[in-house]
Amino acid sequence: RLRFEPAPARLDGQRAVWELELPARGRCALFIEIACNPTGAPECRPRIGFGQALRAGRRWLRQRAARLPRIESSNDIFNEAMRRAGADLTMLLTETPHGPYPYAGIPWYSTAFGRDALITAWHMLWHEPAIARGVLGYLAEHQATAHDPATDAEPGKILHETRQGEMALLGEVPFRRYYGSADATPLFVMLAGAYLDRTGDLATLRALWPNIEAALRWIEEEGDADGDGFQEYRRKRPDGLLNQGWKDSHDAIFHADGRLAEGPIALVELQAYAYAAWQAAARILAALGEPVRAEAYARRAARLRRDFDAAFWDEALGTYVLALDGEKRPCRVRASNAGHALFAGIALPERAARVAHTLLDPSFFTGWGIRTIASGEARYNPMSYHNGSVWPHDNALVAEGFARYGLREAAARVFGALFDAAAAAEQRRLPELFCGFPRRHGQGPVLYPVACSPQAWAASTPFALLRACLGLGFDPAQAGVAFDQPVLPRFLHGLTLHNLRLGGGHLDIAFRRVDGEVAMHVLGRSGGVRATLRIG
Repeated sequence: RLRFEPAPARLDGQRAVWELELPARGRCALFIEIACNPTGAPECRPRIGFGQALRAGRRWLRQRAARLPRIESSNDIFNEAMRRAGADLTMLLTETPHGPYPYAGIPWYSTAFGRDALITAWHMLWHEPAIARGVLGYLAEHQATAHDPATDAEPGKILHETRQGEMALLGEVPFRRYYGSADATPLFVMLAGAYLDRTGDLATLRALWPNIEAALRWIEEEGDADGDGFQEYRRKRPDGLLNQGWKDSHDAIFHADGRLAEGPIALVELQAYAYAAWQAAARILAALGEPVRAEAYARRAARLRRDFDAAFWDEALGTYVLALDGEKRPCRVRASNAGHALFAGIALPERAARVAHTLLDPSFFTGWGIRTIASGEARYNPMSYHNGSVWPHDNALVAEGFARYGLREAAARVFGALFDAAAAAEQRRLPELFCGFPRRHGQGPVLYPVACSPQAWAASTPFALLRACLGLGFDPAQAGVAFDQPVLPRFLHGLTLHNLRLGGGHLDIAFRRVDGEVAMHVLGRSGGVRATLRIG
């Protein structure tokens, strides 16, 4: 249906004609409203015109910016890159009844994805915890409650994606509401625990606890169908996703000789996420006043950590194997997935430096970031979607893993590479991925032709890298903000965070490089918020 304001002087099936009299430099606004209403539901006609809507949108953006931390640095290009990342993420946020939810990317993934939103919310948690609350609420509402092989749904499982296109609505593809990801469920529990750590918002966690508990049951039962203590996946629908980790291409999981892995596959990062999920559940239960169950979950996490090291560590590779196949044979492939073991904390401390050394070897590190697999692997192709490309969000998670084990200089090296990639990119925007060719003097990274740009978890990557380098943590119970052995990447000599919020208070805080060290200065604070610095 078409609606015109003002009404045209003449209207037929082919054209609308207005008769206007305008003085010199005069203006007239004509509005054409196109309403698509296939369901016959009552129409909601906009009450304001374009100019009013534009002004309202700009006002909303100003109000949003005033609520969020503002990042300023000594590097103008970095400032541009951070503004671009923030603007892209704002564009991808969609308001839901639960709060903001980041749609995955434009043009291919402009819809709700579970994994993408969970990781984006994790990246942004220090900066905008409302995103995590919105993501947790939305995914809790869409959590599976029954078995449905047509959509890979199982009770407690967290959504992979939802679509409303013709093929999805007709059932020709399974994505109308699809649950074919094995990692979204433990990531959901991980984010819930991290949200509590960041905000102290126990009321939200108490409301979410039934969904968290259902997710834990899925991890324990459906996620570990053979009962060996490890998480595995296998699709239920023949045309569903063959691989159900973040590398979900059909050829992403393979053996050293290039043979594709078969059978229920136990990915390295799935075990890491499950470990972190049990730990997060233990922290939540302790906060809810259930110490006995909390201790049981903590013991379960410790047992998984022990078994994981025995099954996945490969001394000859100098890292964790990519996966175990259906026969429990290791896929002895050097892959960035191993860095997620550091990110989630399942790696033993004595393994961390070795994994970092492997991932920063030239076979992985291109100068623009860490490849998804090393250049010597059987299926390596720098132009492949998952077998040799560089993904910013993957690098951010790996860098957070480095920082978790005290390897902040390694994290800063990754940050420097991705900053250079953003600086070389159009509009300073990190895309979904780029090709894994080695860096060449005077040239930027080779673009992946059909990458989403913008992409939510790529836009959130600089925020995660900044947190990793600063060692930023929160203690809402004590109104404390901690910076644990912060480093500034090579391209920054100074950095200021304005309006870093915790509870009802805030911090304005500056960092400067002084004689090779990082000095911190509190510029302002309110609400009793305290800043602490740990060095050495």
